[in-house]
Amino acid sequence: MTFTIITLGCKVNIYESEMMRERLEKAGYHYQKENPDITIINTCSVTNMADKKSEKMVRQAKKNNPHTILIVAGCSSENKRIKYQDFDIDILLGNKDKSKIVDLLKKWEQTKQKITQFYSTRELPFENMTIEEFHSHTRAFLKIQDGCNNFCSYCIIPYVRGTARSKDFQETLKEAKKIAQKHKEIVLTGIHTGSYFTTDGHDLTDLIHEMSKIDELKRIRISSIEITELNEKFMTELKQNSKICNHLHIPLQAGSDEILTRMNRKYDLNYFENKIKQIRKIRPQINISTDIIVGHPFETDELFEQTLKIVKKLQFTKIHAFPYSKREGTKSASMEHQIDNFTKKERNQRLIALSNQLERVYASSFNQQIVEVLVEEQKDAYSIGHTSNYLKIKIYESLTINQIYQVKLTNLENDVLIGSTLKTKSNQ
Repeated sequence: MTFTIITLGCKVNIYESEMMRERLEKAGYHYQKENPDITIINTCSVTNMADKKSEKMVRQAKKNNPHTILIVAGCSSENKRIKYQDFDIDILLGNKDKSKIVDLLKKWEQTKQKITQFYSTRELPFENMTIEEFHSHTRAFLKIQDGCNNFCSYCIIPYVRGTARSKDFQETLKEAKKIAQKHKEIVLTGIHTGSYFTTDGHDLTDLIHEMSKIDELKRIRISSIEITELNEKFMTELKQNSKICNHLHIPLQAGSDEILTRMNRKYDLNYFENKIKQIRKIRPQINISTDIIVGHPFETDELFEQTLKIVKKLQFTKIHAFPYSKREGTKSASMEHQIDNFTKKERNQRLIALSNQLERVYASSFNQQIVEVLVEEQKDAYSIGHTSNYLKIKIYESLTINQIYQVKLTNLENDVLIGSTLKTKSNQ
């Protein structure tokens, strides 16, 4: 039988879809994008728009392919489980039991009875998942953590992902070694990646330190980390470990202490700024990107201007800007002074424009430099890859995917740096 997987949302979902694909293929199923016998939709619920997109995908699946066996899982189905039960879905899951995809499918094939599995508690163990390689990305994602205990006032994810929990330390290293046989870069990912902590006392820094001993692995990237998790132990590792990518994604979320407090964030601007300064002392050319939500309740024009000001001051090189999405069941949803959609959209556009400007300035500062590029795409006339500090590089040469090249940057073309190779990195 053939199958396809449609993945919406974050890197955790992408990893979990890769895991399902690998398990299905090992069980004898065959991946086929068009008109498959089985359609799996891994949904997202981070915003209202994500829920709507997920629901649309589910509704269209059997309309476009009436005979497909439809499997739906993920955050949107977890969040809107009652609604999804009315859809024409054969196997309906939340965020647990994705690792049991083969057994669930075989059970359905035997009985032809609809399967619906949800769990009422947030207290769930870490669901053991492993992959050996990544099909959809040259940079492999490795899920090391799930769930969140922060309960930011705007966020639905702790309710649909459960409490923070981590993958066993030795199991994670074992998986990393397997992945490193086929991928030179691993991106550590989770719902709250920086909270990685195992029952035997290992934290994220310990994991990075041990992973860096894998010879085949050239880069370790962290998908996202909170400013409060950048302790002195991590800072020392950042200083000493050259395999840690020269890029950190650190969510700010708002540029005023008033809104940060209403968001139930665990820091103020002074703390955030001092940590950024400390990072830049260790790595002056580091790329620091961030997330910012605009239009959270009580955000005045003046407070938004403060956000623009702090973004410039901290010299973020890219901002993932999101208009506030009212999520029923969260504290922010019941707050007064909700901001109208027009204002949120206008502020978001201004923030994106500023992000584009800052990104261009940062990229331009590397023009004429020699950098190392991991090639991820190969077209007829050119190759595309990224540097350690996550600059996108275009090279008008036919290069080998998953190889690291030394590249001389020559100019900026439509906000993408152009370069030409010098030689392949000697230690690969």
